[in-house]
Amino acid sequence: MDRWTIGMRDAFSQELYDEATRNSDVLLVTADTGAICHDKFREELSDRYVNVGIAEQNLVGVGAGLAMAGKKPFLYAIASFATFRCYEQIRVDLCCMDLPVTVVGVGAGFDYNTLGPTHHSTEDLAVMRALPGMTVLSPSDSLMAREMVGYCLRKPGPKYIRLDRTGLPLVYNGGGKPDLDNGLAVVREGRDMVVVATGRMVLRALELAEALDKHSIQVGVVDLFRIKPVNEDLLYETISRYTHIASLEEHFVTGGVGSVVLETLSNRGKSHPVFRFGIPDKFCRDYGDRGYLQEVNRLDVASLTQAVLQRLT
Repeated sequence: MDRWTIGMRDAFSQELYDEATRNSDVLLVTADTGAICHDKFREELSDRYVNVGIAEQNLVGVGAGLAMAGKKPFLYAIASFATFRCYEQIRVDLCCMDLPVTVVGVGAGFDYNTLGPTHHSTEDLAVMRALPGMTVLSPSDSLMAREMVGYCLRKPGPKYIRLDRTGLPLVYNGGGKPDLDNGLAVVREGRDMVVVATGRMVLRALELAEALDKHSIQVGVVDLFRIKPVNEDLLYETISRYTHIASLEEHFVTGGVGSVVLETLSNRGKSHPVFRFGIPDKFCRDYGDRGYLQEVNRLDVASLTQAVLQRLT
Protein backbone atom coordinates (compact mmCIF):
# COMPACT_ATOMS: atom_id res chain seq x y z
CA MET A 1 0.00 0.00 0.00
CA ASP A 2 1.13 3.53 -0.72
CA ARG A 3 1.51 5.79 2.25
CA TRP A 4 -0.55 8.91 2.81
CA THR A 5 1.79 11.69 3.87
CA ILE A 6 -0.77 13.55 5.96
CA GLY A 7 -2.18 12.20 9.21
CA MET A 8 -5.84 11.75 10.06
CA ARG A 9 -5.77 14.80 12.32
CA ASP A 10 -4.19 17.02 9.67
CA ALA A 11 -6.47 15.77 6.89
CA PHE A 12 -9.54 16.38 9.03
CA SER A 13 -8.31 19.83 10.10
CA GLN A 14 -7.51 20.90 6.55
CA GLU A 15 -10.96 19.90 5.37
CA LEU A 16 -12.51 21.67 8.36
CA TYR A 17 -10.62 24.84 7.40
CA ASP A 18 -11.82 24.53 3.80
CA GLU A 19 -15.41 24.11 4.98
CA ALA A 20 -15.04 27.13 7.28
CA THR A 21 -13.97 29.31 4.37
CA ARG A 22 -17.26 28.44 2.67
CA ASN A 23 -19.52 28.37 5.73
CA SER A 24 -19.26 31.11 8.34
CA ASP A 25 -21.16 28.98 10.88
CA VAL A 26 -18.27 26.50 11.20
CA LEU A 27 -16.07 27.11 14.26
CA LEU A 28 -13.07 25.34 15.78
CA VAL A 29 -13.04 25.35 19.59
CA THR A 30 -10.01 23.89 21.36
CA ALA A 31 -9.04 23.17 24.96
CA ASP A 32 -5.53 24.58 24.59
CA THR A 33 -4.48 21.53 22.58
CA GLY A 34 -2.16 22.83 19.91
CA ALA A 35 -1.44 21.39 16.49
CA ILE A 36 0.45 22.83 13.55
CA CYS A 37 -2.55 22.05 11.38
CA HIS A 38 -4.58 24.59 13.39
CA ASP A 39 -2.21 27.51 12.76
CA LYS A 40 -3.80 28.45 9.45
CA PHE A 41 -7.29 28.34 10.97
CA ARG A 42 -6.22 30.51 13.91
CA GLU A 43 -4.37 33.04 11.74
CA GLU A 44 -6.80 33.40 8.84
CA LEU A 45 -10.14 32.69 10.53
CA SER A 46 -9.39 34.08 13.97
CA ASP A 47 -12.98 35.15 14.56
CA ARG A 48 -14.02 31.50 14.40
CA TYR A 49 -11.18 29.99 16.39
CA VAL A 50 -11.78 29.79 20.15
CA ASN A 51 -9.29 28.52 22.75
CA VAL A 52 -11.04 27.99 26.09
CA GLY A 53 -7.83 26.92 27.86
CA ILE A 54 -7.19 23.64 29.62
CA ALA A 55 -10.85 23.30 30.57
CA GLU A 56 -12.61 20.54 28.67
CA GLN A 57 -15.84 20.86 30.65
CA ASN A 58 -15.99 24.53 29.67
CA LEU A 59 -15.16 23.48 26.09
CA VAL A 60 -18.42 21.56 25.90
CA GLY A 61 -20.43 24.34 27.50
CA VAL A 62 -19.07 26.90 25.05
CA GLY A 63 -19.77 24.54 22.16
CA ALA A 64 -23.35 24.03 23.33
CA GLY A 65 -23.91 27.78 23.55
CA LEU A 66 -22.52 28.33 20.07
CA ALA A 67 -24.76 25.59 18.67
CA MET A 68 -27.81 27.15 20.34
CA ALA A 69 -26.87 30.37 18.53
CA GLY A 70 -27.01 28.56 15.20
CA LYS A 71 -23.32 27.74 14.79
CA LYS A 72 -21.65 24.42 13.87
CA PRO A 73 -18.84 24.02 16.42
CA PHE A 74 -16.14 21.34 16.34
CA LEU A 75 -14.65 20.76 19.80
CA TYR A 76 -11.03 19.57 19.67
CA ALA A 77 -9.05 17.91 22.47
CA ILE A 78 -7.03 14.80 23.29
CA ALA A 79 -9.53 11.94 23.08
CA SER A 80 -9.22 10.77 26.69
CA PHE A 81 -9.92 14.30 27.97
CA ALA A 82 -12.51 15.16 25.30
CA THR A 83 -14.65 12.27 26.56
CA PHE A 84 -13.97 11.15 30.13
CA ARG A 85 -13.19 14.51 31.74
CA CYS A 86 -16.37 16.15 30.51
CA TYR A 87 -18.74 13.21 30.16
CA GLU A 88 -21.52 14.80 32.22
CA GLN A 89 -21.38 17.98 30.13
CA ILE A 90 -21.55 15.96 26.90
CA ARG A 91 -24.49 13.99 28.27
CA VAL A 92 -26.46 16.99 29.51
CA ASP A 93 -25.38 19.91 27.32
CA LEU A 94 -25.12 18.09 24.00
CA CYS A 95 -27.13 14.86 24.07
CA CYS A 96 -30.08 15.96 26.21
CA MET A 97 -30.31 19.09 24.06
CA ASP A 98 -29.67 17.17 20.81
CA LEU A 99 -27.28 19.87 19.59
CA PRO A 100 -25.25 19.71 16.33
CA VAL A 101 -21.83 19.71 18.00
CA THR A 102 -18.93 17.51 16.90
CA VAL A 103 -16.47 16.36 19.56
CA VAL A 104 -13.12 15.64 17.91
CA GLY A 105 -10.94 13.34 19.99
CA VAL A 106 -7.36 12.96 18.80
CA GLY A 107 -5.15 10.12 20.03
CA ALA A 108 -7.15 6.93 19.42
CA GLY A 109 -6.18 3.87 21.42
CA PHE A 110 -2.46 3.85 22.23
CA ASP A 111 -1.69 6.84 19.97
CA TYR A 112 -0.21 8.74 22.94
CA ASN A 113 1.84 5.65 23.72
CA THR A 114 4.51 7.25 25.93
CA LEU A 115 2.13 9.15 28.22
CA GLY A 116 0.56 6.24 30.03
CA PRO A 117 -3.04 5.24 30.78
CA THR A 118 -4.15 8.82 31.53
CA HIS A 119 -3.69 9.59 27.83
CA HIS A 120 -4.70 6.22 26.36
CA SER A 121 -8.12 6.35 24.79
CA THR A 122 -9.14 2.75 25.25
CA GLU A 123 -12.74 2.92 26.47
CA ASP A 124 -14.01 5.99 24.61
CA LEU A 125 -16.09 4.07 22.07
CA ALA A 126 -17.88 2.22 24.86
CA VAL A 127 -18.80 5.29 26.89
CA MET A 128 -19.74 7.47 23.93
CA ARG A 129 -21.95 4.87 22.28
CA ALA A 130 -23.86 4.57 25.55
CA LEU A 131 -25.18 8.14 25.14
CA PRO A 132 -28.64 8.48 23.55
CA GLY A 133 -28.54 10.40 20.29
CA MET A 134 -24.75 10.35 19.97
CA THR A 135 -23.19 9.40 16.62
CA VAL A 136 -19.80 7.70 17.06
CA LEU A 137 -17.32 7.69 14.15
CA SER A 138 -13.97 5.94 13.81
CA PRO A 139 -12.26 6.49 10.42
CA SER A 140 -9.66 4.02 9.20
CA ASP A 141 -7.52 6.38 7.12
CA SER A 142 -6.91 10.02 6.25
CA LEU A 143 -9.15 10.04 3.20
CA MET A 144 -12.09 8.88 5.26
CA ALA A 145 -11.26 11.32 8.07
CA ARG A 146 -11.40 14.15 5.54
CA GLU A 147 -14.77 13.01 4.17
CA MET A 148 -16.23 12.86 7.66
CA VAL A 149 -16.10 16.65 8.06
CA GLY A 150 -18.90 17.09 5.55
CA TYR A 151 -20.72 14.10 7.00
CA CYS A 152 -20.68 15.68 10.47
CA LEU A 153 -22.00 18.96 9.07
CA ARG A 154 -24.84 17.21 7.25
CA LYS A 155 -26.01 15.05 10.13
CA PRO A 156 -28.12 16.44 12.99
CA GLY A 157 -27.38 15.95 16.67
CA PRO A 158 -24.10 15.44 18.55
CA LYS A 159 -21.19 13.50 17.04
CA TYR A 160 -17.95 12.06 18.36
CA ILE A 161 -15.09 11.29 15.98
CA ARG A 162 -11.99 9.39 17.05
CA LEU A 163 -8.79 10.32 15.16
CA ASP A 164 -5.19 9.17 14.98
CA ARG A 165 -2.49 11.82 14.90
CA THR A 166 -0.16 10.27 12.36
CA GLY A 167 -0.23 9.22 8.73
CA LEU A 168 -1.11 5.62 7.91
CA PRO A 169 -1.28 3.54 4.76
CA LEU A 170 -4.54 4.18 2.95
CA VAL A 171 -7.26 1.58 3.25
CA TYR A 172 -9.17 3.03 0.31
CA ASN A 173 -6.21 3.92 -1.91
CA GLY A 174 -7.52 3.62 -5.46
CA GLY A 175 -10.51 1.63 -4.26
CA GLY A 176 -13.09 4.40 -4.31
CA LYS A 177 -14.75 6.16 -1.43
CA PRO A 178 -17.03 4.18 0.87
CA ASP A 179 -20.59 5.38 1.33
CA LEU A 180 -20.45 6.94 4.79
CA ASP A 181 -24.22 6.59 5.16
CA ASN A 182 -23.77 2.79 5.15
CA GLY A 183 -21.71 2.93 8.34
CA LEU A 184 -19.43 0.11 7.21
CA ALA A 185 -17.60 -1.19 4.17
CA VAL A 186 -16.24 -4.55 3.05
CA VAL A 187 -12.57 -3.93 2.27
CA ARG A 188 -11.64 -7.56 1.63
CA GLU A 189 -13.77 -10.52 0.64
CA GLY A 190 -13.20 -13.86 2.32
CA ARG A 191 -14.62 -17.34 2.73
CA ASP A 192 -13.63 -18.92 6.03
CA MET A 193 -13.66 -16.05 8.49
CA VAL A 194 -14.56 -12.37 8.73
CA VAL A 195 -12.87 -9.75 10.90
CA VAL A 196 -14.86 -6.64 11.84
CA ALA A 197 -12.38 -3.89 12.70
CA THR A 198 -12.31 -0.13 13.21
CA GLY A 199 -9.81 2.73 13.00
CA ARG A 200 -6.17 1.80 12.45
CA MET A 201 -6.98 -1.83 13.27
CA VAL A 202 -8.56 -2.16 9.83
CA LEU A 203 -5.03 -2.12 8.44
CA ARG A 204 -4.01 -4.70 11.03
CA ALA A 205 -6.96 -6.86 9.97
CA LEU A 206 -5.77 -6.70 6.36
CA GLU A 207 -2.27 -7.70 7.47
CA LEU A 208 -3.75 -10.57 9.46
CA ALA A 209 -5.74 -11.70 6.42
CA GLU A 210 -2.56 -11.78 4.33
CA ALA A 211 -0.76 -13.79 7.02
CA LEU A 212 -3.61 -16.32 7.20
CA ASP A 213 -3.60 -16.71 3.42
CA LYS A 214 -0.37 -18.65 3.92
CA HIS A 215 -2.34 -21.14 6.01
CA SER A 216 -5.09 -21.45 3.36
CA ILE A 217 -7.55 -19.48 5.49
CA GLN A 218 -9.39 -16.85 3.49
CA VAL A 219 -10.40 -13.90 5.66
CA GLY A 220 -12.81 -11.12 4.86
CA VAL A 221 -12.37 -7.69 6.46
CA VAL A 222 -15.12 -5.24 7.36
CA ASP A 223 -14.39 -1.62 8.26
CA LEU A 224 -16.97 -0.58 10.87
CA PHE A 225 -16.42 3.18 10.77
CA ARG A 226 -19.72 4.19 12.34
CA ILE A 227 -19.94 2.58 15.74
CA LYS A 228 -23.28 4.22 16.46
CA PRO A 229 -25.90 4.21 15.10
CA VAL A 230 -25.00 0.76 13.81
CA ASN A 231 -26.35 -0.29 10.46
CA GLU A 232 -27.42 -3.62 11.93
CA ASP A 233 -29.16 -4.91 8.81
CA LEU A 234 -26.08 -4.45 6.63
CA LEU A 235 -23.68 -5.67 9.32
CA TYR A 236 -25.69 -8.82 9.90
CA GLU A 237 -26.08 -9.46 6.19
CA THR A 238 -22.32 -9.08 5.76
CA ILE A 239 -21.10 -11.29 8.61
CA SER A 240 -23.82 -13.94 8.84
CA ARG A 241 -22.56 -15.90 5.83
CA TYR A 242 -19.28 -16.67 7.60
CA THR A 243 -18.70 -19.66 9.85
CA HIS A 244 -16.18 -17.77 11.97
CA ILE A 245 -16.54 -14.15 13.08
CA ALA A 246 -13.97 -11.98 14.87
CA SER A 247 -13.67 -8.38 16.00
CA LEU A 248 -10.46 -6.38 16.21
CA GLU A 249 -9.96 -3.03 17.93
CA GLU A 250 -7.38 -0.96 19.80
CA HIS A 251 -9.90 -0.55 22.59
CA PHE A 252 -10.97 -2.54 25.63
CA VAL A 253 -12.85 -5.70 24.66
CA THR A 254 -15.76 -4.42 26.76
CA GLY A 255 -18.26 -2.20 25.00
CA GLY A 256 -16.50 -1.67 21.68
CA VAL A 257 -16.69 -3.31 18.27
CA GLY A 258 -16.88 -6.83 19.68
CA SER A 259 -19.91 -5.83 21.73
CA VAL A 260 -21.51 -4.25 18.65
CA VAL A 261 -21.11 -7.50 16.72
CA LEU A 262 -22.50 -9.62 19.56
CA GLU A 263 -25.45 -7.26 20.04
CA THR A 264 -26.22 -7.38 16.32
CA LEU A 265 -26.31 -11.18 16.37
CA SER A 266 -28.30 -11.29 19.61
CA ASN A 267 -30.90 -8.83 18.33
CA ARG A 268 -31.64 -11.33 15.57
CA GLY A 269 -31.84 -14.27 17.91
CA LYS A 270 -28.57 -15.75 16.67
CA SER A 271 -26.14 -17.48 18.99
CA HIS A 272 -22.74 -17.38 17.32
CA PRO A 273 -19.26 -17.43 18.85
CA VAL A 274 -17.29 -14.26 18.19
CA PHE A 275 -13.53 -14.06 18.72
CA ARG A 276 -12.97 -10.65 20.31
CA PHE A 277 -9.45 -9.30 19.85
CA GLY A 278 -8.78 -6.11 21.78
CA ILE A 279 -7.19 -4.77 24.94
CA PRO A 280 -7.83 -6.89 28.06
CA ASP A 281 -9.91 -5.39 30.85
CA LYS A 282 -6.99 -3.64 32.56
CA PHE A 283 -5.03 -0.43 32.10
CA CYS A 284 -1.80 -0.67 30.15
CA ARG A 285 1.06 0.59 32.31
CA ASP A 286 3.81 -0.44 29.90
CA TYR A 287 5.78 2.21 28.05
CA GLY A 288 7.28 2.10 24.59
CA ASP A 289 6.30 2.78 21.01
CA ARG A 290 2.84 1.90 19.80
CA GLY A 291 3.97 -1.31 18.19
CA TYR A 292 5.40 -2.48 21.51
CA LEU A 293 2.15 -1.73 23.36
CA GLN A 294 0.26 -3.68 20.73
CA GLU A 295 2.61 -6.63 21.20
CA VAL A 296 2.13 -6.50 24.98
CA ASN A 297 -1.61 -6.68 24.40
CA ARG A 298 -1.28 -9.37 21.68
CA LEU A 299 -2.59 -7.13 18.91
CA ASP A 300 0.43 -7.60 16.65
CA VAL A 301 0.14 -9.73 13.50
CA ALA A 302 2.10 -12.68 14.90
CA SER A 303 0.03 -12.93 18.08
CA LEU A 304 -3.26 -12.54 16.22
CA THR A 305 -2.27 -15.15 13.64
CA GLN A 306 -1.37 -17.62 16.37
CA ALA A 307 -4.64 -16.96 18.20
CA VAL A 308 -6.73 -17.54 15.08
CA LEU A 309 -4.87 -20.73 14.18
CA GLN A 310 -5.40 -22.10 17.69
CA ARG A 311 -9.13 -21.58 17.30
CA LEU A 312 -9.56 -22.78 13.73
CA THR A 313 -7.12 -25.69 13.51
